[in-house]
Amino acid sequence: MEKNDGERSVIDRLAPHPPQPPAASTSRAGRNLRAAVPTALVLLALVALSVVWKFELFAVLVAVAVCIGLWEIAGAFLARDVRIPIVPLWVGALTMVVATWYEGLGGGLIAFLLSIAAVFLWCVLDGSKRAPRDVMAAIFALAWIALLGCFAVALAFLEQPAWMVALLILMPVANDTGGWAFGVLWGKHPMSPTISPKKSWEGFAGSLVCALAVAFVLVYGVLDRPWYVACIVAGVAAACATIGDLAESLLKRDLGVKDMGSIFPGHGGMMDRLDSILMWAPFCYLIMAW
Repeated sequence: MEKNDGERSVIDRLAPHPPQPPAASTSRAGRNLRAAVPTALVLLALVALSVVWKFELFAVLVAVAVCIGLWEIAGAFLARDVRIPIVPLWVGALTMVVATWYEGLGGGLIAFLLSIAAVFLWCVLDGSKRAPRDVMAAIFALAWIALLGCFAVALAFLEQPAWMVALLILMPVANDTGGWAFGVLWGKHPMSPTISPKKSWEGFAGSLVCALAVAFVLVYGVLDRPWYVACIVAGVAAACATIGDLAESLLKRDLGVKDMGSIFPGHGGMMDRLDSILMWAPFCYLIMAW
């Protein structure tokens, strides 16, 4: 017999709906550029305004992006009947961002551990037989999205934090732009046909070229670091962004969804924009702190 609303579990009532795969693109570019370019410019302008006007706004943007990302991945997991508790994840993510802002990465890590405990208790008290699987999926989402996002907030503690944020955002942008351009023009050898058929080795070469150009402008020219640091930043950023994109593609393929969401015209969901940034964030912080 079907359960009524009063008998449904708390997690069932709060979980989002799984995303519906959009129609396949017929463009060789793989996306609608008329929608993608204005969307990207608006997002970049929003981040730039936050760090120039008041840096606290950047931390707010990180918190909002993390919460939307958690919502999207909760919906994607529903495609495999995994229901992660979105409310404690949101509370935990917000606590982690605030703790990082006031206490640094140590505070964010402590908040992360407390959030894991809260998620565990929530799932156990909910009484679902899926609790072990749901807890593991929730911890994965919290670590991937919220914990890595804390490294973006931690950039506020470094010298010239506004330029550090620019480095965090623009390196994955350069990687994606170079990879897309070289891939469209010359891409013939797929990097991983089973995971992301459109990602090619020629595209990765373009990612390295563009990443190196942007790194020299920001790291060597603006931040006045040695040239070899710019080379390290370019190589690590290109590798992290590519791995982050492939990792999300692998997860989406396993879950049976094409995009995590559809809130950004021409770009998909929040996680389709954050995948490479999140993977790059801890390395950006560690390299520039060093």
